[in-house]
Amino acid sequence: MKIGLTTLLPAVCLTLTSLAQADPFAAADISAGKKLLETNCIACHASSFGGDGSAIYTREDHIVKTAKGLIQQIRNCNTNLGLQWFDTDELNVAAYLNKNYYHLQ
Repeated sequence: MKIGLTTLLPAVCLTLTSLAQADPFAAADISAGKKLLETNCIACHASSFGGDGSAIYTREDHIVKTAKGLIQQIRNCNTNLGLQWFDTDELNVAAYLNKNYYHLQ
């Protein structure tokens, strides 16, 4: 049986759309990310933004707009503060922040 392009194309498009909307942090450990954030980030964020520091994530002019941008921002902090986190640590923190603040696709 031959399958034509008009039959196959909708299925391919549906598959690609599903993959594009998949959770970018599905492999991460959210609880480990929370622990890293609480240990290494909250004090600085609180001193800069007041309260518990979460205003850094909820302010109107926040610079994070994509999952890739969130990882990059975490990587910048990791590098600038000399935290020496592994990529998986950065991913875990990103997953925690995404779940609780950003809700990025």
